Amino acid sequence: MFSEYLQHLIYGYYPYLAGTVFLLGSLLRYDHGQYTWKTGSSQMLSSKNMRLASNLFHVGIIVIFFGHLVGMLTPHWVYAPFLHAGTKQLIAIIVGGAAGVACLIGGAMLLHRRIFNPRVRASSSRMDTLILALIVLQAALGLITVVFSLGHLDGEMMLTLSSWAQSIIFFSGGAADYMADVSWIFKLHIFLGMTIILLFPFTRLVHVWSVPFGYVTRRYQLVRRRG
Repeated sequence: MFSEYLQHLIYGYYPYLAGTVFLLGSLLRYDHGQYTWKTGSSQMLSSKNMRLASNLFHVGIIVIFFGHLVGMLTPHWVYAPFLHAGTKQLIAIIVGGAAGVACLIGGAMLLHRRIFNPRVRASSSRMDTLILALIVLQAALGLITVVFSLGHLDGEMMLTLSSWAQSIIFFSGGAADYMADVSWIFKLHIFLGMTIILLFPFTRLVHVWSVPFGYVTRRYQLVRRRG
């Protein structure tokens, strides 16, 4: 059936395509395009509400990232002796919901500024605006999944999605089969997340690699020599 083929294509093969482009694209951009390796900050152009929006966005997205990383990739047997899957899901709903609201509000403020502030818009690329819009949309979808998750707090859906993610990361095979009975909102959320990963090397998001790797060891930037 076409739907089964599409399921295996999107949730079995697409993650590896996105991951390969993510890693190789980041490496190639760092190696050949270091002058474009920057945050592209527009704060000097317009600082109104910038700090609030930026803090909400960055704090929210960092919590979401590490929450997904730990929550999805930690095998069930690690926490099963002391934490029920339903309790873990409830914690994820509370913490992830709060972080999602912060990311959505901050991201929406930044996106509004990028679109409607003439000076900021003039200095922004289409990819800057597109990736920010996708992240805002992803945060909104994440909050909608919270509503769906509240309908079944037994933790089964979380375990299913975790099994899919672990099958992809650890090359276990048959990952797409876990997605057969998953609700459309989770499927859409995962698909958009993989698409953001795919586009990552072509956007200003590459500057996040500089936090653990670049800023600590980089040399001082020489602006001009003394006369």
